[in-house]
Amino acid sequence: MADRTTSSTTISADRAEVMAVIADFPSYPEWAGQVKSAEVLTTDADGRPETVRFALDAGMISDTYTLGYTWQAGDGVSWQVVEPGKMVAELRGSYRLTETGSGTDVTYELTVDLSVPMIGMIKRKAEKVIVDTALKGLKKRVEGR
Repeated sequence: MADRTTSSTTISADRAEVMAVIADFPSYPEWAGQVKSAEVLTTDADGRPETVRFALDAGMISDTYTLGYTWQAGDGVSWQVVEPGKMVAELRGSYRLTETGSGTDVTYELTVDLSVPMIGMIKRKAEKVIVDTALKGLKKRVEGR
C-alpha cells in the first residue's frame, strides 16, 4: 500500500491564474524542479491536457511515464498513471484550489508506488521533495507572472 504525501501553500493570485500555470505542462521543466520534460499527448473536448508524458529525475526516482488528467472546473485537477514507467508503477495526485481573501490556497497530494524495492523512508522523502519543490515552484511561477 502506497503512502500519501500532502502539503499546502497560499499563492497571491486567483484560482484561474494558478490553474493556467498548472495546465501549462510544456513549461514544467522551468519551474517544477524534477520534471525534465512534459509533452501533452492528448487534450479533452475543452482543450485541456488529458494525457501527458513526463520525464522525471528526482534523485532516487528517475523515470518516464504518462499521466491521465481529470479537471474539476476551476477547483483543481487530479491525475493517475495511464502508462507506467520502469520505476513508477503507480502515481496518483491532485491539486486542490480554494480562493481566500489573500489569494488561493493550493493543496498538493501525491502517492507514488514503485516497481523497484525502496526503503519506505527514502521513498517518502523523495515524495516530500517532489511535492515541496512543486509547490514552491508553482508559487514562484504564478506570483512572478
